[in-house]
Amino acid sequence: LRTLLSKVHHKNGFFYHFLDPATGRRIWQSEASSIDTALLIAGALTAGEYFPGTDIQKMAQKIYARADWEWMLNKSHLVCMGWMPETGFLPYYWDSYNELLILQALALGSPTHPIPAAAWNEWVRNEDTFNNRKVIYSHSGSLFTYQYSHAFIDFRKINDRGINYFENSTQATLANRDYSMGFQNKYKGYGENTWGLSASAGPGGYRAYGAKPGLGIHDGTVAPYAALSSIVFTPEESMKAVRFFYENYEENLYGIFGFKDSFNLDKKWWSQEYIGIDQGISVLMLENFLNEGAVWDKFMKLSSIQNWIKNQLQVLLQG
Repeated sequence: LRTLLSKVHHKNGFFYHFLDPATGRRIWQSEASSIDTALLIAGALTAGEYFPGTDIQKMAQKIYARADWEWMLNKSHLVCMGWMPETGFLPYYWDSYNELLILQALALGSPTHPIPAAAWNEWVRNEDTFNNRKVIYSHSGSLFTYQYSHAFIDFRKINDRGINYFENSTQATLANRDYSMGFQNKYKGYGENTWGLSASAGPGGYRAYGAKPGLGIHDGTVAPYAALSSIVFTPEESMKAVRFFYENYEENLYGIFGFKDSFNLDKKWWSQEYIGIDQGISVLMLENFLNEGAVWDKFMKLSSIQNWIKNQLQVLLQG
């Protein structure tokens, strides 16, 4: 936290997507990323709640307060995905449902640079049905888009004009499983207990695998973390999948840090790496599942999150 606060390159409080771990400087001409910063801030604020009154909490709050969310709007009604020194703001905005919920919550609840409350209604909730499951869906249909925000925000009792995003993620997870099972005659790795289409490593490199609703790009690659990280939504189905992965593929798939990222039986390919973001969402969701919503409990007590909920309700009442 000290390094992030005083040494790491940032633009108006937004951290660059990739940093040199030795120097903290921006590398690979990466963008100052709004979503990466939001996830980092969410983690820092949560850590601070475990150590109230300490430098940990104070530094986390300073990192949050420094982020200029108004600036990241770029004079629009939507939060921009990022900014680059060479070219300025990216031409992409958080304009439809995906992992943006955590970003919206932090931006609306900011104690220093909040975006207008009306921004909550500016992004699109695209709705579609797969196998009789109605879902407000993300573009890729990747399971991580239904998980990241839910690691921190307890959506079980939050209603957005008739949409409960916890239930939405449950239906999206079951649709993802149904979609995989629909191709089990084509791909050896898909089945009742072998599912999980999400952004992951694959035989041809890292790809945003996903299901319907959404693009539904897939090639037989399964990401165990995707099923595991859905455990708060689908405890029975996720538990069976995790047990199946371990009991049948332990030799190739399980190691010192748990499950490796992915596998593809048709191409006889097994990932040899653990990907940090995928391990991270697994740990957060397991903490919520095993310890009665421990992360949710800490995060939802934040005054900024309470402000966001109040602002959101005002918008909904006006609507």
